[in-house]
Amino acid sequence: MKTDIQIAQEVTMQPIRMVAERYGIAEDELELYGKYKAKLSDELVSRLASGKDGKLVLVTAINPTPAGEGKTTTSIGLADALTRLGKKAILALREPSLGPCFGIKGGAAGGGYAQVVPMEDLNLHFTGDFHAVTSANNLLAALLDNHIQHGNELQIDTRQILWKRCMDMNDRALRNIVVGLGAKADGVPREDHFVITVASEIMAILCLAEDMKDLKKRLGRIIVAYNFRGEPVTAADLKAVGAMAALLKDAMKPNLIQTLEHTGAVVHGGPFANIAHGCNSVRATRTALKLADIVVTEAGFGADLGAEKFLDIKCPMAGLKPDAVVLVATIRALKYNGGVAKADLGAENLEALARGSVNLEKHIENLQKYGVPVVVTLNAFTSDTEAEYAWLRDFCTARGCEFALSNVWAEGGAGGEQLAEKVLDTLEHKPSHYHPIYTSQLSLTEKIATVATEIYGADGVSYAPAAEKALKRITELGYGNLPVCMAKTQYSLSDDPGKLGRPSGFTLQVRDAYVSAGAGFVVVLTGAIMTMPGLPKSPAAYVIDVDDDGRITGLF
Repeated sequence: MKTDIQIAQEVTMQPIRMVAERYGIAEDELELYGKYKAKLSDELVSRLASGKDGKLVLVTAINPTPAGEGKTTTSIGLADALTRLGKKAILALREPSLGPCFGIKGGAAGGGYAQVVPMEDLNLHFTGDFHAVTSANNLLAALLDNHIQHGNELQIDTRQILWKRCMDMNDRALRNIVVGLGAKADGVPREDHFVITVASEIMAILCLAEDMKDLKKRLGRIIVAYNFRGEPVTAADLKAVGAMAALLKDAMKPNLIQTLEHTGAVVHGGPFANIAHGCNSVRATRTALKLADIVVTEAGFGADLGAEKFLDIKCPMAGLKPDAVVLVATIRALKYNGGVAKADLGAENLEALARGSVNLEKHIENLQKYGVPVVVTLNAFTSDTEAEYAWLRDFCTARGCEFALSNVWAEGGAGGEQLAEKVLDTLEHKPSHYHPIYTSQLSLTEKIATVATEIYGADGVSYAPAAEKALKRITELGYGNLPVCMAKTQYSLSDDPGKLGRPSGFTLQVRDAYVSAGAGFVVVLTGAIMTMPGLPKSPAAYVIDVDDDGRITGLF
């Protein structure tokens, strides 16, 4: 069996200018990064701004399991299938982080015969957007420590510094460090921290900013610390905004690549959904909506994380209104939720399927609360049986959902036509009445409680003293009207990764919170979630290599 990277390397890509031409993009509206990838120019984004929007389809999934779900693969296959059916479709996806590529999760190019290419470029350095975010983040950190070193005119309290350095790699040793050791000229010693680049507020700002003016305004609002009087100190106070914006100027432009079947893919931004808001950039989505009749986008991890943040943070901020949601599951993952060991998932087990489908059921109920029609799709495996398909089809139909099998991993767009037809029927006959599940007028604790009880299924919320103090302070500073961005494990609807299925009778544990004033949301930390991941015992980096001809191997 061919690996994903072998499949991707065997395809004949079209020059990206040919892909762009099919969407009405002129060659001089592209900024080429070689033959097969390009940035979309500011002039193009401005030209398209007044055009008509296409339909917006969000792809999400059940909680991830070791059995695999295939959300990005399904998104890519669906776009290819829509194109095969004669529709003008395009993708709007996130960029992958290097950390997971060399760790355990993998990249974000899809899989099998439903991939975007060039996959090696996308999964490694791509067009440098993440490097720009990292540099801007660390420039602000350097300016902060430099200000303290040279007299601390702003009277920054070094015990109340919020801004952390970042890097786009999983490195647990950098979670908690001490900086400024050495001579007096080496800085003021203090405790410091690193987060992974995708958790940086700069990444969130990049993905939510409308244009350069909005970017600079958001950058200026970043709260980096508090002074001795307890007042916030911002990036604007440190005179960091102009230089940060200069680093991010090109990163603000969405990227265009293609699928194996030459459907266009606008790929831009990459916040994780378990520790950030998990959606590609507003600029990319809006631009894609002007370029095609149907835009297929995705949000990270399960619907309790990425989809919730897409629907409660990104859409209200950007004025987006999704027309349908595709919810991805697999028979294997549902049986895993039903208590079957990974080694035994290939055997037919209707009882375990019934037990595990409560996870799917909860995600269906959650998505329907937003007023958007739902299509459930099964990513097919050869071990699945007709009896299992029939059971799940009846299960979804009884809950008011369309149901379709997807075989895009093995067959590309051809294997997604059944799903595409269900999506088209939904777009035509089931109107969306989208609305977020809470309003800005609710207090922060009321918003947290709404997500905890309505989406996660918790009985209530418990706050650590640090969280209570933080939320009180954030509210007093005037940020109580912002949405909440929940940092939670992706593996469970609860904050305990070991609780599979549909947990009940639990209390969500909130241990801390902080305001991302530039992004425009309040981050709420639950359970033991980390903003700097670690590598596994046998990271993927062990098998990645380059052969004598310069061909990358082992990336997947």
